[in-house]
Amino acid sequence: MEYLALLLFAAIFILILRGYPVAFTLGGISVIFAFVVSIFAPEIFQMSTFYLLPSRIMGVVNNYVLMAVPLFIFMGIMLEKSGLAQDLLETMAMLFGRIRGGLAVSVVIVGALLAASTGIVGATVVTMGLISLPTMLKRGYATELATGVIASSGTLGQIIPPSIVLVLLADTINSSSRGAASVDVGALFSAALLPGVILVLLYILYILIKSYIHKDDAPSIPADEIKKFRGDHFISKMIKVLLLPVLLIILVLGSIFTGIASPTEASAIGAIGATILTIIQKKFSFHTLREVVQETTKLTSMVFFILLGATTFTLVFRTLGGDSYLQELIMSSNLTPLLFLLLVMIIIFIAGFFIDFIEIVFIIVPVVTPIFNAFGMDMLWVGILIALNLQTSFLTPPFGFALFYLKGVAPDSVKTSQIYKGIIPFIIIQLIIVGVVVFFPEIIFISK
Repeated sequence: MEYLALLLFAAIFILILRGYPVAFTLGGISVIFAFVVSIFAPEIFQMSTFYLLPSRIMGVVNNYVLMAVPLFIFMGIMLEKSGLAQDLLETMAMLFGRIRGGLAVSVVIVGALLAASTGIVGATVVTMGLISLPTMLKRGYATELATGVIASSGTLGQIIPPSIVLVLLADTINSSSRGAASVDVGALFSAALLPGVILVLLYILYILIKSYIHKDDAPSIPADEIKKFRGDHFISKMIKVLLLPVLLIILVLGSIFTGIASPTEASAIGAIGATILTIIQKKFSFHTLREVVQETTKLTSMVFFILLGATTFTLVFRTLGGDSYLQELIMSSNLTPLLFLLLVMIIIFIAGFFIDFIEIVFIIVPVVTPIFNAFGMDMLWVGILIALNLQTSFLTPPFGFALFYLKGVAPDSVKTSQIYKGIIPFIIIQLIIVGVVVFFPEIIFISK
């Protein structure tokens, strides 16, 4: 019976790699597989088991925590329409312009600010690609460095809260824990903050070192141009540009960290705040609102269809005894908890080359969570490690979504091979952060 569960897992994984829709593959193959087994081996699986499915689906639909997903998506898309990113990039570029590599540093800082106020990777990469990539290339930046900085900075929304990945990850861990200690979304946000900041600092350090060694790859902005931009009212302009996103970040994250609001309530604050910010920027209109609502609906529907498919898969997989079998197999293999963690991290990293982070969260995480709990490992720590690892899935070719987004808006002169080459140092930095959190877990508890 247990082998049937592993066969189901392998079949779904292969079909997803072949490009079949994730939501319908997860749910459809699970139902078909269960139906075939119930006919030929009714003692193993009975179709009456699916009577449990409606209550599980309603549990997903009524999940208060998951209400944060559409609200954070709305917040991110609304901020994309506000034009805030362009103002931020222009101001930051002139602020750091005298430093060699300063324009790239400004892109990282803006990426971090957008990550903390939107969390939408696609919107961030596209926006910064449209605004900053032509400017960086025009100013003589090496194509590999420019594309690597933009793509990697755009993925900071995966780990810097408020992150949709962290919301989905917390819900998946909790639903797979079977009565074990739950992982609070707010605690996951707090724990992710310091690793996210360290990652930003390492990006900046790498840029400064590379700019110092290879001076032609990242020239500074001419002094006369900076002086012209810093004419009248530069200080007031800088305060205005920085104040609005920082205020929104404080409202959203501050309300969560201080316990004033739950993540779901904070997401509602963020959605309202983003709308007000767009009005202040004079970019708000009924047409803009309609576009934001339509895009929010599409993205939310995609996430929840995948989640419902994953719920069906989990029911069938557990009924066939797949999770118990894997747990017994791992425990009997005498793997230490650290070795098992390393194995899972390698699997997630390799899977990120071929499938999306949502698929990894809904397919792999429910399978390994009970085993982590059996080892008595801290799931908050494991959750942060998985989130950091998932961030690489946006950058690893051939299916890194950040690479697709950037290529779609890049000039024709930018080759795909240059984008692939440019992200390698940043993937290495991300893996270094994973290693740091593995061996120094107190980092996440300091930021709690």
